[in-house]
Amino acid sequence: MEEYEENFEVDGQTITEKKTQTKKPRLYWVILLNDDYTPMDFVITVLQTIFHKNLEEATKLMWDVHVSGRGLCGVFPYSVAISKAHHVKEMAKKNKHPLECILEPVDNGEVP
Repeated sequence: MEEYEENFEVDGQTITEKKTQTKKPRLYWVILLNDDYTPMDFVITVLQTIFHKNLEEATKLMWDVHVSGRGLCGVFPYSVAISKAHHVKEMAKKNKHPLECILEPVDNGEVP
């Protein structure tokens, strides 16, 4: 929260009132990183399960990861982003895959 003062005049007197304004939460990109071992089908399953992508979106994103080395899964407030990244890593570990997921802050709305 951000605090600020607001001045206004009543009957010739200046009155200062302290106010608080809630800041929008900082947003983060959740990004999957390519590796040479995680099966493509598993990546699609992760995208459908954790990021709620339909099959077409998940397949396209899986190819983005495969071809360019990384894929943008979504943009979320920090608490949601860290939770999703944690779920990806847990799902990968449980299935014995080295799939990695990272967070990058959204700066000026630019795609990393």
